Amino acid sequence: MRLLLCLCLALALVLADKDKDKGHGHGHGKPDHPPAHGRGNKPDHPPGHTEGHSHGLGHEKHDHKHHEEGDSHGPGDEKHDHKQHEGDFDRCKGLEMDAVTVNEEGVPYFFKADHLYKGFHGEAELANETFAEMDDDHHLGHVDAAFHMQHEGSPDDDHIYFFLDNKVFSYYQHKLVEGFPKDISEVFGGIPDHLEAAVECPKPECDEESVIFFKGHEIYHYNLKTKVVEKKEFASMPNCTSAFRFMEHYFCFHGHQFSKFDPKTGEVHGKYPKPVHGYFARCAKFGEEDDHLEREKCSRVHLDAITSDHEGNMFAFRNHHLLHKDGSNDNITVENIENDFKELHSDVDAVFSYDDHLYMIKDDHVHVYTDAEPHVHVDGYPKTVKEELGLDGHVDAAFVCEDHHIAHIIQGDKIVDVDLKASPRVPTNERPLSLFKKVDAAMCGPNGIKVIVGNHFYHFDSVMLMVASRALPIQQRVSTELFGCDH
Repeated sequence: MRLLLCLCLALALVLADKDKDKGHGHGHGKPDHPPAHGRGNKPDHPPGHTEGHSHGLGHEKHDHKHHEEGDSHGPGDEKHDHKQHEGDFDRCKGLEMDAVTVNEEGVPYFFKADHLYKGFHGEAELANETFAEMDDDHHLGHVDAAFHMQHEGSPDDDHIYFFLDNKVFSYYQHKLVEGFPKDISEVFGGIPDHLEAAVECPKPECDEESVIFFKGHEIYHYNLKTKVVEKKEFASMPNCTSAFRFMEHYFCFHGHQFSKFDPKTGEVHGKYPKPVHGYFARCAKFGEEDDHLEREKCSRVHLDAITSDHEGNMFAFRNHHLLHKDGSNDNITVENIENDFKELHSDVDAVFSYDDHLYMIKDDHVHVYTDAEPHVHVDGYPKTVKEELGLDGHVDAAFVCEDHHIAHIIQGDKIVDVDLKASPRVPTNERPLSLFKKVDAAMCGPNGIKVIVGNHFYHFDSVMLMVASRALPIQQRVSTELFGCDH
């Protein structure tokens, strides 16, 4: 009898423990939608996080999508993994991003699970380090969609909006706007919860100042002035998992690929889709099927260094790659840097041409090569930057104008001159660069100076004008104007 009582008691405790687990949501199946929080109230947990679930980062976003659509996913699809690990956040391996936008300064922000990539290269960081309020208890699982508001004259202009499940967050200069988060329906009436993507669409790129929202096959054009929602069908475009307006072009990201589309019609023109990591990330290696020439010509990743020789041949460097433009016929070729400059391998900081030689700066050393092919590494090099140019500190860009012997060296927001005929060589004539906080690359040719910052360059007729100017000249695109890319 005593044994029977013990068995009954044990069975009762097991059943009670199971009931308790159910009541607290500790089951191992896919969770339903997280409960909606009260309007205007800050939730105890960030939207998308259900207390007690043991699912990995990024899991919450995709359960509800694929529960509704019935999709199944094969191995290797990182976006739908139930667990993310530290080593998984390598965008050069083909990550599918959850959301993409730009900040107030135009720097691209790519979101994956609870991580954020700033710009086209660099390591991922935790998103809550920049947007803490979206993650009060430091367990932000995902961002569904994001966009940068372009609505001139509106108090919301230049705000960044983030969508998490049924909530929307508004940030201005990286600070949460008072009163947010709010329900999506309160801010964008007629727009559904659990979005896939969003992108701003200012006039005249759209007929009216608008935001385009994506959820599955459904496309919603939201008129920012009238608050009217127009549903559209973009038949030729795949379902977007994130969307991005960059350099006045519109990109739909789907899986590890992207397509450029017309925001009014959804039409996709040209050879798409293309791999995201080939155009929107700085990567050393790509697939054999990639079109390396088009990828490098049209990449949005900034150049590391650029120069032209006395015959008008242009040499541009990005990561492991060299783009060479023939001065006689404008023909462009792409190679690995080490094929021509084996001592450098990759990541050139600055380059300038002088006296039929290429002076190439990497870290704190200067390598010198003949500018004629094959490029011969000059004996006695590399030398330190201090020994060769008399400079301390990192060099961002350098150039020599035709038939001159002055190397203009840019370090941060200042420029100095080095007389290459002097011995010893010493920096002189330091001036501030009031227009630029940082320069990625620069070169000087018969028509003046091109200063490259990010994906754009600015033309100046002389060094004096570059230093003295108080307003930026017309912004021009590196990909189209220098390399002839058609998009």
